[in-house]
Amino acid sequence: QVQLVESGGGLVQAGGSLRLSCAASGNIFRVNIMAWFRQAPGKQRELVADITRGGRTNYLDSVMGRFTISRDNAKNTVHLQMNSLKPEDTAVYYCNAHVVSGQGDRWYWGQGTQVTVSS
Repeated sequence: QVQLVESGGGLVQAGGSLRLSCAASGNIFRVNIMAWFRQAPGKQRELVADITRGGRTNYLDSVMGRFTISRDNAKNTVHLQMNSLKPEDTAVYYCNAHVVSGQGDRWYWGQGTQVTVSS
């Protein structure tokens, strides 16, 4: 069974930084796209950033220049470095990945990690 486990959330003041990490484990053959989504209270879940296996990245406009997504293919991990955080970045952040495993190929979600930015 494939699992995505996130870490690194927490409480930080505006202007501060946090680094989120997500590790995929299980009977994995290959991890394709990895991504971070977020969901604030009362709002829809939105894509923050994604990265292909080859390293091509894509960002939500509002985080461009402040957040950096990276991955380690050998370890099946993805990271989100978040700098210059703003109160509007407060949300639950979810790791998402397309995984080819012994169970076939499908998208998986992590359990989510809370990021709170105080003003």
